[in-house]
Amino acid sequence: MIGTDYILRALVADGIGHLFMVPGGLVDPFLPALDRTPGLVPVVAAHEGGAAYMADGYARASGTFGACMCIGGPGATNTVTALSAAQSDLSPVLLLSGEVANYAQGLGLFQDATAGTFNDSLVLAPVTAESYSVPDVRALPRALSGAVKRMLDGARAPVHLSIPHDVQVGTVDAEPAALSAGILRSQPLDIEAAAGLWRLLGSAGPAPRVAILAGGGIIADDAAAALVEAAERFHIPVATTEHSKGLFPEDHPLSLGVFGYAGSPQATDALLASDLDLLIVLGATLNVRDSMYWSGQLNPRLGVLSVNVSAVHVGCHDGDETFVGGHGGAFARWLARAGEAEAAPLAAGVEARRAWMSAVRTKPRFYDEANAASAQVPIHPARLIRETRKAMPRDTIALVDSGAHRAFAVHYWESYAPRTFLTASGLGPMGWAIPAGIGAKAARPDAPVVVFTGDGCMRMHGMEVQSAARNGLPVIYVVSNNQALGNVWLRVHGEGPTPARVTEAPDQDWAAFARALGAEGETVRTADAIGPALQKALASGRTTVIDVKTERAAPTPIEPYAAAAAAYSYHA
Repeated sequence: MIGTDYILRALVADGIGHLFMVPGGLVDPFLPALDRTPGLVPVVAAHEGGAAYMADGYARASGTFGACMCIGGPGATNTVTALSAAQSDLSPVLLLSGEVANYAQGLGLFQDATAGTFNDSLVLAPVTAESYSVPDVRALPRALSGAVKRMLDGARAPVHLSIPHDVQVGTVDAEPAALSAGILRSQPLDIEAAAGLWRLLGSAGPAPRVAILAGGGIIADDAAAALVEAAERFHIPVATTEHSKGLFPEDHPLSLGVFGYAGSPQATDALLASDLDLLIVLGATLNVRDSMYWSGQLNPRLGVLSVNVSAVHVGCHDGDETFVGGHGGAFARWLARAGEAEAAPLAAGVEARRAWMSAVRTKPRFYDEANAASAQVPIHPARLIRETRKAMPRDTIALVDSGAHRAFAVHYWESYAPRTFLTASGLGPMGWAIPAGIGAKAARPDAPVVVFTGDGCMRMHGMEVQSAARNGLPVIYVVSNNQALGNVWLRVHGEGPTPARVTEAPDQDWAAFARALGAEGETVRTADAIGPALQKALASGRTTVIDVKTERAAPTPIEPYAAAAAAYSYHA
C-alpha cells in the first residue's frame, strides 16, 4: 500500500475515529486516501491551530490521542500555540504535516519548509516530545509507531511527523497494526518508595490526618474508580486540581472540590490546615495554580508525598516533599488493595478522619453563594454557571476557555466524572475551548457538550463555530459577553483611561454571528432566560451559540489565591 493509506489505517488500528485537518497542496495525496479508509472521519477546521485544538479536545475527552493534519510551512507554524497548550497539560496530540519531496528539498519549491529553508520540524521541536521528518518511505512504519509510543510513554506529550511527498506516495511493504496494550497501558510504580507511606505514617500518631490532592495523572491512568475505592476504604478526603476537576465526583461525601485557583473553601481550609499531617499528591505538580501560589501554609507536619511519572514535574513547592516515581493511578490501586497489616497506620485514623470531614462539610462549599442566585442585569457570571449546571444533564462535558469566566466555571460548576471538565490550565490560550469542544463532541457523541467562552475568545477562534455546524456536531457555546477582556480589565481598568479603553470591547451580536455561520443563535439578557435557552439548544440537536450579557465588574472567586500571590516572594 502507499504511504498515505498506511498512515490513515494505522490511526484506525489505534482506535482513532476522527482526523482534524485543513487541506492544502502538500497533503493532497491524503484526500483520496480518506475515501479508502473506512472508520476515519475527516473534520475540516477553519484554521490549522483550530484543527490542533480539536485534536487536543478529542484526546482529553476520549482517553486516547488526537490526530490532526495540515501542510508544512505556514500550516505547521499555525499549530505552535495549540501544541504548546497540549504540551503544558500533557495531552497526546499527533500532528501530521505534508512536505515537499525529499529529493526536491532546498530547491525553492513553493512552501518548502524543510531544513533547506527554515525547517518547520525544528520550529515545532520545542513544543513537542518529538518533531521528525520521515526521510524515506521505508522508514515510515518505524517512524510512525515510534512517534505514537513517544507520545503515550510516561508523561504524555504532543508529537509531530513531517511527511514528504515521496513518502506519501511511496510503497510501504507492511500492514498497519495497533500498538500493544502493554505499551499503551503500562503504569509502573516504585513499590519500595510507595511503601514509604507506612513509614511516614508510623510517626504521625494514632490518628493521622491525611488528605489527597489528585491531578491529571489519575485521569490519564484511567484510575478514578481506584481513587474512590482507596478514599472510601480509609476515609481520606480528596481535593483535585483545576486540571482534574470532576476526577473525584464533586458530590461525593469525601470530595473537597478544587484546590488552588478558584478552588473551594473546603479544599482551602482542609489542605492549608496547620494540623494536617500528610498530603498525598497523585499525578499533579504543585505548580502555582495547584498549590495556591506556592502557599507557605501548605505545610503538612509530615510533608508532601508526591507520586509522579517524572521528578521533573514535582518539586515546585518549597515544603518537605517526598518523591515516589510512578503513575498516580498505580499508587491509587496499590493503596486500595494494601494488606490490612501494612495499612494499619492509615486504617487506625478512619474514625478521626470521619469526624474531621464532617466538620469540614459544615463549612461553605462556595464563596459569595448569593451571587449564584443574583437576578441582576447584566447577569452575574456566577448565576450564569449555576443556571447552566441546573439545565444541563449530569454527564455533560464542560470545556472552559481562558478569561474571567474560567474562574467562575471552576468554582460554581460541579463535575461528577473524569474527562467531563476540560480546560487548558497550563498555558491558557484564549479561544482554546471553541475548537476543543468540537474534538470532545467527536470523541463522545452521546454526551452533551457545553463550551464556556468569552467575547474576547470568540474574536480569536469564533470562526470554528462554523466547523462545528458544518460537520453536524451539536456543541453548545455559552458566551459570557461582558464587553471586555475580563481578567485584564479587572486588573487595570482603574489605572487610567488607556488601560480601560484597550481592555474594553464593543458589544458584538454573537447570536447573529452564529446564524451567519450556519448555527443557531440566542441572546440572553436576564438570568431566568438561561435555562430555557439551553433547553432549546439541547432539543434542537444543532450547534448553538448563546450570547449571554454578563457583568464585567463582578470580582472572580479567587480571594485566597490572590492573597497568597500578594504575600509570595520568590526570595522568601
